[in-house]
Amino acid sequence: MAVAVVLLLLCILLGGTYIIGLKLQLRSLNRQLDKRLREHSREPLSLELIDRDLSALAGYMNRCLQAEEKLRIDALRGEKRFREMISNISHDLRTPLTAIKGYQQLVERGGLTPGQLEKLRIAQNHAGHLGRLIEQLFEYSYLLTAGPQGAPVRFSLSSLVTECLADAVEAFEAQGLALTLHAPSPVNVQADPEMTARIIRNLIANALAHSAGDVKVKVAVEVEGQALLSFRNPLAPGAAPQPERLFERFYTADEARSARFSGLGLHIVKLLAEQMGGSTGAAVTQGRLEVWVKLPQAKAQE
Repeated sequence: MAVAVVLLLLCILLGGTYIIGLKLQLRSLNRQLDKRLREHSREPLSLELIDRDLSALAGYMNRCLQAEEKLRIDALRGEKRFREMISNISHDLRTPLTAIKGYQQLVERGGLTPGQLEKLRIAQNHAGHLGRLIEQLFEYSYLLTAGPQGAPVRFSLSSLVTECLADAVEAFEAQGLALTLHAPSPVNVQADPEMTARIIRNLIANALAHSAGDVKVKVAVEVEGQALLSFRNPLAPGAAPQPERLFERFYTADEARSARFSGLGLHIVKLLAEQMGGSTGAAVTQGRLEVWVKLPQAKAQE
């Protein structure tokens, strides 16, 4: 009887030791995984050979992590090749377009009939539109390759928005669109003025291209200390843009008009805003599209 009790206690002791060893190994796995996440480490997981099944699990996990790392590296290489391709295309398109515009100017001086002049004007409009698309593509490739270049300073977002809208009044009037700015109080931000101006101009271009009615612009201060710039406009009947995709690269809400728009305007807005520590968003409510940008609000001057 005494021998049986001793054997039982010994089994319990060995079993408890084994369970404790397994728990320690699991804790070690958790610590190693946590370290990989926190420090972006690529070290493989390691375990002492206390249990064959647990060691096999660690081996499978290592193989999965290696496969994930390979996919990540392949994606980075693919993105790099894509950036180089975009940069090369934007450069290559500029030269022939410049030649086309030059020959159009020569033809215009050649004493054309009114009908020929009208056809030339149409060709020039298309060339101008193509030039704007190429410039947008060039700007996008520059942002991808150059990275953040701005120097954040304190300036008035309200004033900059007012100036950019004033420059665009004629374009809005040409399309029969009324423009309303709501900026009840001065709003100052800590950002790069040139990058912010590019954001505003792209938002203006987006409103001009897709608005089916009057455009309302708002500049305000959010509760969380962020400066808000929003453009709100009615959508054309049947238009159904996906707000969660509006800032995606090359996304165009209207497939029928996709040949006229690169789908890069709002994506560039997103890139610029994020480079300055801001964010972007969009929503569709009651047939109206609202697109907004949030930038860091400047601290009050002492």
